[in-house]
Amino acid sequence: MAWVVLFIAGLLEIAWAVGLKYTDGFTRLWPSIATGVAVVGSMGLLAVVVRTLPLGSAYAVWTGIGTVGTAVLGILLFQEPTSAIRLVCIALIVAGIVGLKLT
Repeated sequence: MAWVVLFIAGLLEIAWAVGLKYTDGFTRLWPSIATGVAVVGSMGLLAVVVRTLPLGSAYAVWTGIGTVGTAVLGILLFQEPTSAIRLVCIALIVAGIVGLKLT
């Protein structure tokens, strides 16, 4: 169950990271509120998860989910570059997340 909660925390990390783009420097009210809620939710769930999972693994997986999701959404939503090396690096992060889950 802790891994499911960690995955949700990672999804919320993606939400707040992408949400930052839509806040326009926290000058737009509703995107700023949504981003703030996502930050609190993400960190709150991470705090719950580290009660049962090792801190190092939980934090690495949480940031990895956030990093991969934000990079992919940057490509899809904001037309960020999709060079081969960038995609390989994203795949390496995913491999690290899977490796941590399996150990």
